[in-house]
Amino acid sequence: MSPTIETSRFILRKPVEQDAQGFFDLDSDPEVHKYLGNNPIKTIDQAHDTIAYVRNQYDQYGIGRWAVIDKATQDFVGWSGLKFETTVRTDMDYYDLGYRLRRKYWGQGIATETSLAALEYGFETLKLEEVFAGAHVDNIGSNKVLQKVGLRLIEVFEFDDAPHNWYGINKSEWLRPINPCLS
Repeated sequence: MSPTIETSRFILRKPVEQDAQGFFDLDSDPEVHKYLGNNPIKTIDQAHDTIAYVRNQYDQYGIGRWAVIDKATQDFVGWSGLKFETTVRTDMDYYDLGYRLRRKYWGQGIATETSLAALEYGFETLKLEEVFAGAHVDNIGSNKVLQKVGLRLIEVFEFDDAPHNWYGINKSEWLRPINPCLS
């Protein structure tokens, strides 16, 4: 069974084939891929391949990225959530927090809102002990989101010939209030 999560503004669900145009709009934008290896997709078939890849993650690991759908407009905003990662770090497999949004949705708190929902799902429903994430060191926006949702910087590592910040959060850190004034 694939989870469907709702936040105040969004529906987070398993991607479907009808999301292909949204995936294409997202992943064909060179600005979106600036810190992702500068390799935007060129065809709608590649968008279908991405959807198949994400859906396969659900079959293999029980979780994959969620399509982010705007409740008010039903527009495909991008994707967010957890996946079981086996290729980025050669020294470990792990649950990865990630997000990718269409450019017109940048700067609206969407990555933060959906990342918090993903962490809650990961720690409370999946009973994960820890979650990790990486972000290119120059991707200021992504680094800020990861810090804002409570991940701590662990180290810098090389990926795709570029330095990336490596973040993590464990369940006990997640359960601790982010704002110490609330405790």
